[in-house]
Amino acid sequence: MTDRDDAAWNRPDAPPPAWQPPPPQQPQPPPPHQPGPAQGSWNPGGYQQPPPPYPQPGGWQPGPAPTAARPTNTMAILALVFAFVFPPAGLVLGFLARQQIQQRNEGGEGLAMAGLIIGAIGTIGYVVLCAASASTGY
Repeated sequence: MTDRDDAAWNRPDAPPPAWQPPPPQQPQPPPPHQPGPAQGSWNPGGYQQPPPPYPQPGGWQPGPAPTAARPTNTMAILALVFAFVFPPAGLVLGFLARQQIQQRNEGGEGLAMAGLIIGAIGTIGYVVLCAASASTGY
């Protein structure tokens, strides 16, 4: 047998055991002789009314479907690289890469155009350098 009396254990006013949470308290209504503040009025002695909650969002809306990125044209990459190494090859590869990009709907327009422009400037520089060296005899 236990130390506690069974009659005291089953009484309704007895405190709950330590492992059991206390029963919920019922909210008390305000006394009738003290009316609360009017809705929307300012209450200097108490707290202001909390703002209304944010509206609940609707259902989940799917976004636009992801699109696959266009592959970069390999010849456009080579055009830019060769424009610095051997400009005439960069010029030709840039021209061919632009044609392939239009036909195949690939990416790399900027690379092909950069290879084309840098290759053209480098080729003109080679021509000027060769002409200058031929005129001086070197």
